[in-house]
Amino acid sequence: MAINSVDDALGARQAPGPYAGPALDDEAPRRRQWGSEKRSEPLSIIHPAPSKRKLALGRVAITATVVFWAAYVVSTILRQLANNPDAGFRFQFEAILYLLVVTFLTFSALMYLTARQAALNRFAAHRRAPRGELDRHFRDHDAAVTVLVPSYAEEPSVVRGTLWSAALQEFPNLRIVLLIDDNPEPSDPAVLAKLEATRAIAAEIEAALREPHARAVMDLASFRRRRDEGAPASELLGGLAGGYLAAAEWLERMAGNEPVNDHVDEFFVDSVIMGLARELRLTLLALRAAQAQGTAPDTDRMEELHLRLARLFGAELDHFERKRYASLSQEANKAMNLNSFISLMGKTWLPDQRGDALVLREIGDADDAGAPGAAPGLPEGALRIPDSEYLLTLDADSLLLRDYCLRLVYFLESEENAHIAVTQTPYSSFRGAPTRIERIAGATTDIQHILHQGKTRYGATFWVGANAIIRKRALDDIEEVHTVGGYEIHTYIQDRTVIEDTESSIDLGTHGWGLSNYPERLSYSATPPDFGSLVVQRRRWANGGLLILPKFWKQLRERRFRRDPVPLREVLLRVNYMASIAWASLGLCFLLAYPYDSRLLSPLIFAAALPYFLCMGSDLRDCGHRFTDIFRIYGFNLVLLPVNIAGVLKSIQQAFTGDKIPFARTPKVRDRTAAPALYVAVPYLIVAFSLLTLWRDVQGQNWGNAAFAAINAALAAYAIRAYIGIKNSLVDMALGVVDWLFVHPRERKAAPEPLPEATPETTDWSTILYQGDRRLNRDLRGKKDRRRRIGVN
Repeated sequence: MAINSVDDALGARQAPGPYAGPALDDEAPRRRQWGSEKRSEPLSIIHPAPSKRKLALGRVAITATVVFWAAYVVSTILRQLANNPDAGFRFQFEAILYLLVVTFLTFSALMYLTARQAALNRFAAHRRAPRGELDRHFRDHDAAVTVLVPSYAEEPSVVRGTLWSAALQEFPNLRIVLLIDDNPEPSDPAVLAKLEATRAIAAEIEAALREPHARAVMDLASFRRRRDEGAPASELLGGLAGGYLAAAEWLERMAGNEPVNDHVDEFFVDSVIMGLARELRLTLLALRAAQAQGTAPDTDRMEELHLRLARLFGAELDHFERKRYASLSQEANKAMNLNSFISLMGKTWLPDQRGDALVLREIGDADDAGAPGAAPGLPEGALRIPDSEYLLTLDADSLLLRDYCLRLVYFLESEENAHIAVTQTPYSSFRGAPTRIERIAGATTDIQHILHQGKTRYGATFWVGANAIIRKRALDDIEEVHTVGGYEIHTYIQDRTVIEDTESSIDLGTHGWGLSNYPERLSYSATPPDFGSLVVQRRRWANGGLLILPKFWKQLRERRFRRDPVPLREVLLRVNYMASIAWASLGLCFLLAYPYDSRLLSPLIFAAALPYFLCMGSDLRDCGHRFTDIFRIYGFNLVLLPVNIAGVLKSIQQAFTGDKIPFARTPKVRDRTAAPALYVAVPYLIVAFSLLTLWRDVQGQNWGNAAFAAINAALAAYAIRAYIGIKNSLVDMALGVVDWLFVHPRERKAAPEPLPEATPETTDWSTILYQGDRRLNRDLRGKKDRRRRIGVN
């Protein structure tokens, strides 16, 4: 009987045993909506190889898009301008403007088809590295991976799942640090309790791993001793099989005790924990088959299999809070949370209380061995932050599958990839979404996963920040150092925009580094479950691309100066990625709002757009969604139109003012997040204006514009009902009006309290000596108080 996959050797889930994962979230699951996603099993890790027919049809789609667009320009625009020389300035202006809008939208569709075709070619050519080759490569591997998980106001249960998915990576030297960015001393008892629960997660996971890790290490030592003593292979094989059985049963007991409140918890149990258990049982099946056949792997191979178990449970975990230390950046964004810890790596630091400020003072280099935390043999409280060759940045709401680190580091250490700085698997969405908007948003995420794979083929990869393996020396190349408040602040990942991963991609390319997407599905991330939280995420995504474009032009000039060829398709794909939200949103606004002359319409426009929609429908079906979701996604984009435009306008504002836009965290709560009233009202205005346009065009027998208006009205109305909800939208708009009308009463300034008389017994002398006169930085008590001097008796 041939058994070639994990699913051929499913292990039954065991009854609860010694390990019981804490049920940190006992809330009821979110109520499922009609039209939500019924399928809960994830897609295959390996993308199916496309057929020759599909590849050929992809090339036909690209050709047809270009041909129909060119035919439209010649047969409609140029012909109308030539046949109507006296039509007047308005018609000529409309014709040129309409051509620009259609051209930009067609260009974006063409870039979609180009990236998609490249992705299909990559999927056809991809061959997965065998498990045995990975074990051989990492047998004597000593390079470390430090996993950095930035977290701000996250639910402890969400953080716990992410840390577990990182801790169960099969990597030789794995350190995991939770970077908590919350206020370290909150006054609210509920917030403090949540923070304490988050702080305790790393220690709880490390304690849970201690027992299986100790067993695996003991089994490895016993194997080596018996091998050196000349024990027969059959005896050694029996011990190895026992180790795999014990590890699989431990994981199955853990899965049996995990709380399952929603589809994300289900994925964590079935794909992260049980997925690893099934793979261990598949190895166990192979070992028992060897026993039954009277054979055995050679001792080197058995040692590699023992090492795999020892490394599986050997992760070191800790947490770090940068906001405790005045010497680290206090900027409220994910980039500076990561930068603060990266700047400490490779050194030993001593917390030093200077007045009322706690700072970190460098006292030497850190040893390569050891975990972040208190360092024995050093001054009390000293922190040793080991360096590592690789960093894995991981959002606190993301989950990794079992061999993410192994396969991506193996990819980086291949000779042909020595110039790659960042590799990742662009995240996929969790299946089984309970709301319609989460299902459709997840569908767009799965489509983007395909497009990012295609960009890699043409060297146009962008770092998508949910997860990535990074060479630390590449970050050292783009390091910048600034002095803020007397402290050196090191910046690796730029925080000038809220899409810091995109800007860092350009910075790395400027320094000669490349980026690559690994063509498998090995990471998953949460999708906002309601319109309010989606508004926060998509407004952030729409903000910043235009600001990064000038830096990209600078990179192109420097690459040409180095005589580094710049392929045209790379330039076009990158420009489209950074700027398409701007021109697509504004172009759609023009098409919705401006009454264009009917002579500018032509069936060729729809013919040029048809390959794009057909290919997207095919991709949605391949990702487990429905072909008809192309219409739902169009309506989804209509209701998000004001959100995208707001993000574009914020980018323009930032370009003129130079101010940083605050990083808005995507809410991840079970209760609904209210959306700003404006973003809810504008979709209603789109429906109303489209109906008005429909009536006007029907009266004028302008049937092409009438059909377009009818489609927009119908799909926008559907999107409001399905993704926002009539009741929810009315509530959000009412809240917006109340908030607009409510005026906070002006608080009368209290009379300043007299400064206490300073005495040697009450004066905080250390703060005075370190901070100086801090009243100079604040308008506290007027000119008279500023002239006061501290008197000492």
